[in-house]
Amino acid sequence: MIIVPLTKGDGMAAYDYASDWLAKASVLTEALPYMRRFHGEIVVVKFGGHAMGSDELAQDFARDIVLLKQLDIHPVVVHGGGPQIKKMLERLSIRSEFVDGLRVTDATTVEVVEMVLAGTINKAIVADIAEAGGVAVGLSGRDGGLIKARKVTRTKVDPDSNIEQVLDLGYVGEPESVDPHVLHVLTQSDIIPVVAPVGTGPDGQPYNINADTAAGAIAAALKASRLLLLTDVAGVLDKDKNLVTDLTPDDIQGLIDDGTISGGMIPKVETCMEAVKGGVEASVILDGRVPHVILLELFTARGAGTLVRDKPLAGPLED
Repeated sequence: MIIVPLTKGDGMAAYDYASDWLAKASVLTEALPYMRRFHGEIVVVKFGGHAMGSDELAQDFARDIVLLKQLDIHPVVVHGGGPQIKKMLERLSIRSEFVDGLRVTDATTVEVVEMVLAGTINKAIVADIAEAGGVAVGLSGRDGGLIKARKVTRTKVDPDSNIEQVLDLGYVGEPESVDPHVLHVLTQSDIIPVVAPVGTGPDGQPYNINADTAAGAIAAALKASRLLLLTDVAGVLDKDKNLVTDLTPDDIQGLIDDGTISGGMIPKVETCMEAVKGGVEASVILDGRVPHVILLELFTARGAGTLVRDKPLAGPLED
């Protein structure tokens, strides 16, 4: 027999206790059609930003990922690690330069990048998922021929000569092709893949790839139901700083043209658009600092971020 004591000796305490559980039951009831909607689907989640630096948020993230797997939704985690790479380079007294937000990555730096991304960070996420009761395997884009990378170049106009110059960023790459075979094998089991965004270049060398870009390419190759980009902002904001919850590619271009979408948000929405064009049903930019934001986005009617799509959604999310 289990006895639950009331906090007060009157009927109101019993009412409060019952209404608390009724509220939780109501949440589960609301979530049920969305659980059915995503049953058996693949969801690619890019994990990064300040959430990776918070033990509490990292543990919440791991529990949410395990819950998805328990519901027979197949998460694939792709993670970043810029701040951790920066700290390690500083510890080793290796200086870094940036061009248009991309780290110039020479042979020495790329060794550190791969060590931190595919080693320290990757295994920490795997350990958090295991602690939450799941089974995860860490790999990088170099494992199983997952990501073939091509070298990224940038151009810059010399202010004196007005001549366009090609800048060499070293071992910075972008996905040229993605072979999802190894991920299909893992997702069809009870294993959760955790992917470090390092690809293999044509010369066999590792190439550092932006985590958003890698996640978008993987989501397209898997024809995922959702690409979720966890960031440090609520999503796309309008000129009055209100959250824009639903966008199409045409909407995005207009917001870029009028300056509403600018700076670091542009490559994020471009990644979302490319993923959708590549076969992902919808992409979402989410605030990773919000506890359980993945569950709020997938299992509630309102969602939690900015959703990018080019056609009406199927199931209970349909307009």
